[in-house]
Parts: sequence; C-alpha cells; structure tokens
Amino acid sequence: MEKLVLLPIFIATLFVSCSSDDDNQVIIEPIEPIVAPADYTFTRNNESTVSFSGQSTRIFMAEEIISGLKANTTQTEASLLAMFDHQEGADDFSDPLLNASGKSVRSKTAASYDYFIENATEASEIKSMFDNYITLQATEVFPNWDVIAAPGVAGQIADGSSTRYVSPKGLEYNQAFAKGLIGAFVSDQILNNYLSPSVLDAADNVSNNDNDVTDGDKNYTVMEHKWDEAYGYLFGGVPEENQSNPLPTIGDNDSFLNKYVGKTNSDPDFEGIAQDIFDAFKLGRAAIVGKDYDLRNAQAVILQQKISEVIAIRAVYYLQTGKSSIESGDFGAAFHDLSEGYGFLTSLRFTRDTQNGTSIFTKSDVDGFVSDIMTDGPNGLWDVTAETLDAISEEIASRYSFTVAQAASSN
Repeated sequence: MEKLVLLPIFIATLFVSCSSDDDNQVIIEPIEPIVAPADYTFTRNNESTVSFSGQSTRIFMAEEIISGLKANTTQTEASLLAMFDHQEGADDFSDPLLNASGKSVRSKTAASYDYFIENATEASEIKSMFDNYITLQATEVFPNWDVIAAPGVAGQIADGSSTRYVSPKGLEYNQAFAKGLIGAFVSDQILNNYLSPSVLDAADNVSNNDNDVTDGDKNYTVMEHKWDEAYGYLFGGVPEENQSNPLPTIGDNDSFLNKYVGKTNSDPDFEGIAQDIFDAFKLGRAAIVGKDYDLRNAQAVILQQKISEVIAIRAVYYLQTGKSSIESGDFGAAFHDLSEGYGFLTSLRFTRDTQNGTSIFTKSDVDGFVSDIMTDGPNGLWDVTAETLDAISEEIASRYSFTVAQAASSN
C-alpha cells in the first residue's frame, strides 16, 4: 500500500480591498502532496536515478572477511588485514570484481562525518580494535583450532551440533568483529553520515537538487545519491532484481544490519519495524525529488531512531540468551551469544540521539559495558555473572521504550 503524506494544502481567497471585483482575488493553488512510491524506484528521463553499487561492494567484501576469520588453514594475519584494508588491484578476495575495486571496509569504519570528522583519535582507536580482532584470531585462536578450550586456554568448544572457536577468555573474535561492524561500519555510515544534513546539504547540493542539476554525467543529483547510499548499506546485499522491493527477504541478504532488522521484525514485540524503516527510506527519497527537505529530515529521524533501536534490542537479546545458557551450564552456546552481544555492545557507540545529534551511548558508556562483561573474574566470559549481564541489559533498555523482557524474547 502506498504511504501518503499530505502536506498542508492551502486553497485560499485573499481580498485586497472591500470591492467585490474578482480581479482583486489572489488564488493560491493547491500544493501537490508528496507520495512515497510502492517500492524504491525513482527515475529521471525514464531511467533509474538509484545507485549504491559501492555499498554492495563493501558488504560483499565484509562477508568474505568474516568467512576468512574461520578459515584457519588458508588465511593468515597478513591476508586478513589486507582484506580489511583492501587496496585496488590486490588479490585479496575470491571475487575478481572485489579485487579490482578501490574500496575497502576499513576506510568506512568509524568514518562518518558527524561523529569522526573532528574525532580522529577515537576513529583510529576503533579501526585498531578491528585490526586487533584479526590479529588475535590469527595468533591466538588459529594455532589452537584443535585444542579444547578452557579458562585461560584458546580453542574449540561445542555448541550443540556446532563448534565455536574462542579466545582464552571465551570470546569469539570473529563474532565481535562481525557484530561490531554492524555499528562501526554499516550503521555509522547510514545514521551519522549519509542521512546527516551535513552530508546531504553540503556545498551546492541543495541548489543543485532544487534545479535538478545532476552529478556530472550521472542521472542523479548528489543529494539523491547520498540518500541512496544510506539505503544501500541496509539493502545492498539484496539481489539486484529485488533491491527496489527488498522486504520479502529481509534478514536473509547479508550478515550485518539487514539480518538483524529481519530478526527484530520477526519478534511480535517489534513487528513492523522493517516496514517502518523501508517506508521512511522511500518517503525521504521522494521528499528529495519533491524538494521538501523538512519532510526528508523527518524521515531521517525515523531511520536513526529505528536502526538505533535494532542495535540496542539485539545487544540485550544476546546478553540475556547468554545468561540463560550459562545458568544451564552450556558454555559453548553462552560464549557464542555473549560474543555476539559483545559486538553489539561496541555497536551502541554508533547509535543516534535525534534530539542532539550525538550517540545515545558515550564512549565511556560503551567502554564500561565491554569492560564489565569481561572482568567479573580473571577469565572473562568464563566468569561473567548473571548480575552483570542483567545490569548492562537494564541500562541499555532504560534509554529506549522497550523492556529487557521484550528484547530477550526475540530470536
């Protein structure tokens, strides 16, 4: 069903004198309402104006990196670091098109305009955190691939029919890396970069969009393209033929934000969040075409709120499922869930408080969470307590309108 937003419609008759002469009437024509299309399809001169191939490229690169973090016999520290910080033409990936690209995942990690243009120190620290996950996976976990994990000993641990590979403190570095990228790479670029007026309205973007001045020989304006790039970080992993109508497979198209919007949407407590996000993307893009920047900004706020909420919900979910597994004595399942939770905790840093344009969680908040989860005893997740997991969960939920119980009942 098309989403319709009716702007104020003025049909007025203004009399400039007491005369009944019709010539003195000023008729203000009705303003056409801006209507979001049924799907994410926008054209100019009968050709599509939508483009986000760069986002698809980076998502595919990230998928190969996280697969590589479990390829103990074929990948090394050097090869994995090279994948993360890919240089054009380097033979880092299995896909020649990725190798030919000048794009990389690392260059877009902790790289948003709003959060890091004047915060290079923290940006460097975050990039180094991901480098360190790679280094530790290759130097601690790979050599102990066939060793049984124990407190203080890296190795493998059973999780039902699966096998997890953990650090001496029970952390799956590959999970911390993957879930951390949902915030530092994907959401940071959406929420704090491409949806930001600082990026959308930079330079001559507004006047060029007002006058339909396209970007060089492209068929889109710069502002249209920036909005599409935000869309691409969520839907760039969808097969090209379905990218304009991606909700039927939401959750199945990548290992990052798309997956967890889908999982959150499948919980009855949060059902409809995927549609809300898709509708806001469509209407915001339609507002750009219609030159209504207040309406565009209102949709950006919806997106910032909803995507930030997904990250928080998943953080609480994994802390709570990890707690349940510890209580039942299933450390393999617990470490897997808590490692995912650890990654989502670091992703909280990239959420967006739409009232003041900063993160809902400060660096100090996030540093405290990840320290607390690992310091209930000398062996990290082997020692973490239910009290610690509950305290962190409650603090996260208190910043939103959902409860710990609602988040914990997700899947």
